[in-house]
Amino acid sequence: MAPTDDPLLLLRQAIAADGKIIATTSADSSEEAPLSKATHLVFAHPSRIAVPIDAPTRFTSTEGKAVDLRSIYFAWLNRDFAIPEYNAVATKLNDEMAGAAAVHMFAFVERLVLFTFLEGAQEESEFIKPLQGDKDSAAGTGAATTGAALKTAPAASGRSGRGTLDPRLAQIYNGERRMGDRNTALRGIKATDFSHVRKLAAPFMTRKPGGPPLATGVGSNPALALNQKPARRPDPIILLSPSASALLRMSNAKAFLEGGRYTPPDHNATSTMLHISRTIKEIDPSRPMRFILVEGPEQFKPEYWNRVVAVFTTGQAWQFKNYRWSNPADVFKHILGVYLGWRGDEPPESVRAFGHRVLSCSVEKWRDPGQPGAETSRWRDREVVEAIWKGIEGNMRAKGWRKDAAPTSI
Repeated sequence: MAPTDDPLLLLRQAIAADGKIIATTSADSSEEAPLSKATHLVFAHPSRIAVPIDAPTRFTSTEGKAVDLRSIYFAWLNRDFAIPEYNAVATKLNDEMAGAAAVHMFAFVERLVLFTFLEGAQEESEFIKPLQGDKDSAAGTGAATTGAALKTAPAASGRSGRGTLDPRLAQIYNGERRMGDRNTALRGIKATDFSHVRKLAAPFMTRKPGGPPLATGVGSNPALALNQKPARRPDPIILLSPSASALLRMSNAKAFLEGGRYTPPDHNATSTMLHISRTIKEIDPSRPMRFILVEGPEQFKPEYWNRVVAVFTTGQAWQFKNYRWSNPADVFKHILGVYLGWRGDEPPESVRAFGHRVLSCSVEKWRDPGQPGAETSRWRDREVVEAIWKGIEGNMRAKGWRKDAAPTSI
């Protein structure tokens, strides 16, 4: 491939000369088309050349695959976007092409190398293959660029405001060492991890004996301790009743509280912990909260009690034997109680004695699915579940649950 036929060099030369680049639907067309429908990219400098837009280039991705011209040009058009914004517009373009083609989503290092090459600040890279016929990869790109600059004489635009250059002066400038921008100066073509500097600086940033803590740095803020990640909001805990007569056990709690459908518990189940997800809109509408369900606090640490948001009970006092508060009345002063029974049956006297501290809910009695009309009574399960979650959400707000933190005491 001659240097002037190389898509990557053509794009670089057009950018340097501020030449017009048009995406068209045919090689002979001069009417601009959207990238999702274009078949050719037409360069007006140094002369009109139409290149298939899906032509592979010498730029290879981290997976070793050649990146097509459409992806290169699209990345250049969106060079001012951050990675998340760029990925969003790239996904939109892929959706518009509906599988006919797909643009490559460049990683940070790939974009850095591509832009510095197209801007003329870099001549070689492990991502860019040398031109065919070059004797060594180090001089390949520079020689081709020099030759192209000579052919486009007598006018060539300087990258740093040098004005119009004659061919000889362009060749001299091409021999200069390109310093690049701050990204290439600091990182090169590979991202550098400077986390080890924090360890080296730690002895100098800690508090001196007998002196006040430093105003800034690691020593002034315990939350910025070495290698410590930002504090994650702990998962709220729901305690189920371990009683065999309880309608809600570990075997059917997920289907009921997460799926909104009641099924009888499986008394042969041996699970001791369960995770369910629920979006609590008044606390964190952006992401679901994960709840931990257990039947007993035997493995609890003292601080775990601050995360308990509900206790399901059948009214039996022995359930609270190993609780932080052994008296049920004291338990429900701090934590929301929930009683689940059959519709039409009265709650036990012990549950009624707790008053408003325990939320009493009733589900339709279970009927064999094989019986006629058995499924018609289950539509009310969702209504009961929503009432339970409404009570839990209100209790969590009152106790101080926030989007990024749990209460320190209840």
